[in-house]
Amino acid sequence: MSGVGAVRPMVCRFVNTALPRVVRPYSSATSHTYEHLKVSAPKPGVALITLHRPRALNALFTPLLVELNSALHNLNTDASIGAIVLTGSEKAFAAGADIKEMKDKTFSDAYGTDFIEMWSDMTTAVKKPVISAVNGYALGGGCELAMMADIMYVSAGATLGQPEIKLGTIPGAGGSQRLTRAVGKAKAMELILTGDSFSGKEAADWGLAAKVFDTPEQCVEGALSTAEKIASMSRIAVKAAKEVVNKSQDLGIREGVDFERRVFHSLFGSKDQKIGMAAFAEKKKPQWSNE
Repeated sequence: MSGVGAVRPMVCRFVNTALPRVVRPYSSATSHTYEHLKVSAPKPGVALITLHRPRALNALFTPLLVELNSALHNLNTDASIGAIVLTGSEKAFAAGADIKEMKDKTFSDAYGTDFIEMWSDMTTAVKKPVISAVNGYALGGGCELAMMADIMYVSAGATLGQPEIKLGTIPGAGGSQRLTRAVGKAKAMELILTGDSFSGKEAADWGLAAKVFDTPEQCVEGALSTAEKIASMSRIAVKAAKEVVNKSQDLGIREGVDFERRVFHSLFGSKDQKIGMAAFAEKKKPQWSNE
């Protein structure tokens, strides 16, 4: 949840360096102008959301999360978009939560207003695949946000962690749950109780990240390429695949397999199942209807 405090001495020295990329602005009828985000469409069917609070190393606070949820909602309902990439700058994916916003809160304030609950909207409201491309710092809330994505890609030199214990608190946006599921109880307990950070390479070695890249630019390009590949598939099959994989985190193996089979059966009612299997039999490339 927190973490920007752990890198506060570095904030004034860092400059947000934009990745050298030519992108076209996102031009859907549902597009908006954001203060803390940049939204573009660099590849067919792919949206790129870039967190943009350069002076604060993309520290997360309510106005940014409100914009992020709005952008994700717009993209989720846009038929031209099949997958989403979420990234930050080369220096920081998101250095943590903005401590200034929360340091004076009381229990009744935080509990009564469900503080940071809306941070998790991406995990419940977005049905399209989201890939986080993590470069630089991803600490506290930044690490939690990266883990909320369906797939995490990292550059080898990225720095991740849950340092909340150093601030007298604990992760509050799912860090203790998602990190433990990914790396196991012993390693997660060690990381959360010590507040120690870990590298992008370690994140990949432990299975938290799906792939590690040498440079920040390669990380974002890799995420965009994977997103483009996903966006080229049947949208209805992709939605179903995301649903069944996520359900595996909530159900036992027997219930999970039963759920998967029911969704599998349901896809025989889709046009794309007929298109895909007919194309395979005829050795042709399928032309998806997304229905």
